[in-house]
Amino acid sequence: MKHAPISSSLPTGLTSAEAHRRLLRYGPNTVYKKKRLRPVIAFVEKFNSPLLIILIIASIISFFLGERTNSIIILLMVVISAVLDFSNSYRSEKAVSRLTSRVATSATVLRDNTRQEIGLSLLVPGDIIFLSAGDVVPADAELITAEDFFVNQATLTGESFPLEKHPNSDTDHAVVFMGTSVVTGSATAIVRATGPMTEFGKIAQRLGTATPDSDFDKAIKNFSYFIMRVTILLILAVFFIHIFLGHTMFETFLFAVAVAVGITPELLPVIISVSLSRGSLAMAKKDVVVKHLPAIQNFGSMTVLCTDKTGTLTEDKIVMVNYLDIFGEVYESILLHSYITSAFHAGIKSPLDDAIAKHKTLDISAYTKIDEIPFDYERKRGSIVVDHLGDGLLITKGAPEDVLAISTSCEQNGESCRLSPELVHTATERYQQLSADGFRVLAVATRSIALQSTPYTKNEEHNMTFLGFIIFLDPPKATASEAVRDLHELGVEIKILTGDSDILTKKICLEIGLPVRGIVTGAEVATMNDAELMHRARMTTIFARINPEQKERIVLALKRMGAVVGYLGDGINDAPALRAADVGISVNNAVDVAKETASIILLRKSLHALRDGVIEGRKTFHNTTKYILMGLSSNFGNMLSMTVVSLFIPFLPMLPSQILLNNFLYDSSQVTLPTDSVDDHDVKAPPKWDLPFLKRFMLVFGLLSSIFDFITFGILYFVFDLSKQQFQTGWFIESLATQVFVVYIIRTKKIPFLQSMPSPLLLATTLAAVFIGWAIPFTSLGDYFLFGTLSLRILASITLIIIAYLIAVEFVKRIFYARIAKAAI
Repeated sequence: MKHAPISSSLPTGLTSAEAHRRLLRYGPNTVYKKKRLRPVIAFVEKFNSPLLIILIIASIISFFLGERTNSIIILLMVVISAVLDFSNSYRSEKAVSRLTSRVATSATVLRDNTRQEIGLSLLVPGDIIFLSAGDVVPADAELITAEDFFVNQATLTGESFPLEKHPNSDTDHAVVFMGTSVVTGSATAIVRATGPMTEFGKIAQRLGTATPDSDFDKAIKNFSYFIMRVTILLILAVFFIHIFLGHTMFETFLFAVAVAVGITPELLPVIISVSLSRGSLAMAKKDVVVKHLPAIQNFGSMTVLCTDKTGTLTEDKIVMVNYLDIFGEVYESILLHSYITSAFHAGIKSPLDDAIAKHKTLDISAYTKIDEIPFDYERKRGSIVVDHLGDGLLITKGAPEDVLAISTSCEQNGESCRLSPELVHTATERYQQLSADGFRVLAVATRSIALQSTPYTKNEEHNMTFLGFIIFLDPPKATASEAVRDLHELGVEIKILTGDSDILTKKICLEIGLPVRGIVTGAEVATMNDAELMHRARMTTIFARINPEQKERIVLALKRMGAVVGYLGDGINDAPALRAADVGISVNNAVDVAKETASIILLRKSLHALRDGVIEGRKTFHNTTKYILMGLSSNFGNMLSMTVVSLFIPFLPMLPSQILLNNFLYDSSQVTLPTDSVDDHDVKAPPKWDLPFLKRFMLVFGLLSSIFDFITFGILYFVFDLSKQQFQTGWFIESLATQVFVVYIIRTKKIPFLQSMPSPLLLATTLAAVFIGWAIPFTSLGDYFLFGTLSLRILASITLIIIAYLIAVEFVKRIFYARIAKAAI
């Protein structure tokens, strides 16, 4: 964190007058708060969607045409869709609230040479603050003094281990951040940034801005506009042509709006909702919890997954893996003396000390701790003085170069020898190579020392005997290689966004079989504009040493190049990137702000869980797409042919009430589409919403449907010379059967029934809908809808037309997809 120097009136702190001037200049120390709409107004705004507007109009028309049940069902679907959208917005606001709740409400400061407690909002840059165990840091500040000062930054970074902070450092070890908490020790610090200028505030600001549309949101919006244009054109064509032909205004109006309702995919919201709900339940069984249902679609469509390596590719725990002397040999004395320093270390034990203790349990009862020379960042080492059977022993452990600097001898096979410049060079090369290979390395040295009652100081650290190196690693997960391979086979590219070094990250990636195409560091990202970053992001696997803002920029750059981006993160600093991604993914033990911002929560931080979720997401996507393809082909084809035929006969092909009944039965048959099985090849690659494809599909299969409708028209009108009621009845049952049964063919690219079976529920509802539709004309309901009776010869003819139509659709489907596949090569 870099801030411009801000003066303070040390040692008296700021005066009250100066603090007031700075408060006016910098503003109150409060994080960003978005102006919130009233919930009712925010909810009403969610109805401002082209698809929902179409459906609301369709619902109103159905109501006034007497189709109350149909009207209520459509309206219910509209409300469900609006509620889902509203819940997404509410989630973003809740994430900001969670974030702000982590900030302290007061601060202890030095003002007018007096220690006093003030409200958090009154804190200003330049204030001197006092921090002690249990405090929540009230602003971003630079340490002036610190004693045994450890801070837990999990709320900000997701790191589970407390970090020691100390002044006089060029790194973040000299800085404390708003919202983090003090674990042990005490410190004084000078405030460098307050409110929205803190790291915490910057994150809150980005969370409070408008949520960018996901790939799924954009696709549905574009599809809705397309359907709206088609519907308006069809209505206008019907209305003006029928008026020109001399039909009554009222009859024309009823027919036009009935055609509009018939072409409108009013069941789309419910198909989406049911598909998402089923997908959510299936994913929950595989340890994936879906908080925001529409994210399932994006999960399935994901082409790029951005994730940190820690805990995802690795075990997220430091393990001691070896202990070697200068000559590269295992030397047990290194383990013993490192174990003693770890066992006797006072205060919070570091992850490295824990790793040493867990590596092997040793009997050190012959050793008694006498004193400790604490670690500091200037020496980069710490020492323990022990009594071993009456003899004093100083054991030093720390950074290799700093332990070598105080050593004059070394050991080989238990024998002491002079630490020559050549051996120092050998030792330096060894630990540098280990570091380059991704290992964490400490060194251990010892010397005899006289026992004394007075405290020992760092001046005792000289003439040491260098024992060797302790080697640590956050090892790759055993399942990581297989999971990476599985995601690759599913067409998901993994990109690593980490604060760790590029060398270490590359090593882990290569170990688990993740090819590294390119590496970019945070320093390089900082010099790139958005266009340059988008170009580099395309060919880069590892982004190393990056900050939260850069994570968000990388996600947005990938989205701009057309990728559907998933982001896996568990810290507050991940929240902006989680929110910017098409699908934000967090884990069950993440900080609550990350979980609040994410759409999907993994109960286990594993790429295997992601693989399972991706497959379920793709199944959901394809079952939703099936309904859209059905509507574009059969609905559009039937309404188009009905409009054309109405120009050539002296009566309407179907009455408005019959059109609405047809539409209701068809919709009822499709309610079970979310239960349908999905072919294996459909989940092998990320699906994508393709509006040009949908238009071509509508044109080809819509026209094919119309051709067979025209054949039906010719046979019913010219061959059989049916009455008005009989014609309308024949058209009704043919239209319903072709519209419903074509789902068996459109639902799969394979041969239906022989190579791909529909789900039992879909089979049952489609057969039931057609059976009911064909039975109605022969019941008392037939009189209500003004149907006529048809002879067996006519029914047999219609049946042959339906069979011929289904065979033709299968034939054309094979040509259609073959040409698409050929064009893609």
